[in-house]
Amino acid sequence: MKPELLERIELRHLRYFIAVAEELHFGRAAVRLGMAQPPLSQQIARLERLVGHALFERRPRVVLTEAGRVLLTASRRLLLQVEQGVDAARRAGSGEGGVLTVGFAASTMLTVLPGVLRDYRDRHPAVDLRLREMSTAAQADALKAGLIDVGFMREPAADAAIRAEPAVREPFVAALPPGHALAGHATLPLERLADEPFVLFPRRVAPTLYDQVIVLCRAAGFHPRQVQEAQEWLTIVGLVDAGLGVSLVPASFQRLRWGGVAYVVLEGSGGQTTIALCTRREEPSPTLAGLLELTRERLPLLRGAGPAAS
Repeated sequence: MKPELLERIELRHLRYFIAVAEELHFGRAAVRLGMAQPPLSQQIARLERLVGHALFERRPRVVLTEAGRVLLTASRRLLLQVEQGVDAARRAGSGEGGVLTVGFAASTMLTVLPGVLRDYRDRHPAVDLRLREMSTAAQADALKAGLIDVGFMREPAADAAIRAEPAVREPFVAALPPGHALAGHATLPLERLADEPFVLFPRRVAPTLYDQVIVLCRAAGFHPRQVQEAQEWLTIVGLVDAGLGVSLVPASFQRLRWGGVAYVVLEGSGGQTTIALCTRREEPSPTLAGLLELTRERLPLLRGAGPAAS
């Protein structure tokens, strides 16, 4: 069928056709549709002209032709798809449906974030929630490109295109190799690590985080002697477990039992690392608004807080 003919077939024509096909009687179909029989007959005749074939045999009784049987199957399927599409659009418009893509840094899974995502899925079961594990830098690029809707980033760099709200703050703790002389301490001053080899991120991977560690160490009177670089937190912890050096990691890593790694609380002001809830600087969709609302309910730092200036 030519495209211009398809444009002339309306959904009401298909509804009229289905009613007649199911009733196999023009009068009963007209009553079912709440219309007079002559206009119904005219619309069916018009549909037949557009299709180019008779859809019904009228005498001695109304029966579907082969063309009519094929169109009946297609019409039912099409109207169901339209109905489902409209329903999905309504749910998406109210935040109860649609797709929501969430980026997250791997280390955030050791915090309260999994509970937030679980609660969101329970509260909005019709939303297709898609999770993407990405580094903070990759999340920022994906967010600006529209590939993710929201990101949970650890120490994101300031970016005029991104709205960042502090969501979780946690102190650093010292991660020490198995059998280290300080491993049995409940707490320790950071300066006790001045002569230790360090395993750290390369600055190009996480500049804000790297700078935080350097500032903390300098405040304790030393510059860390970095002997090994690693681009992932789990790799850093694994290298500490292998005895290559010590490191400073977020306190939530104490939940991660890796070999014989010992985690020791730093005395005094050991510094903090922040996970930020990051979105584009535009009005959020209803689906995203639902996640933002729930996150602000669950995370104290976000309660009553407006968008961050960064």
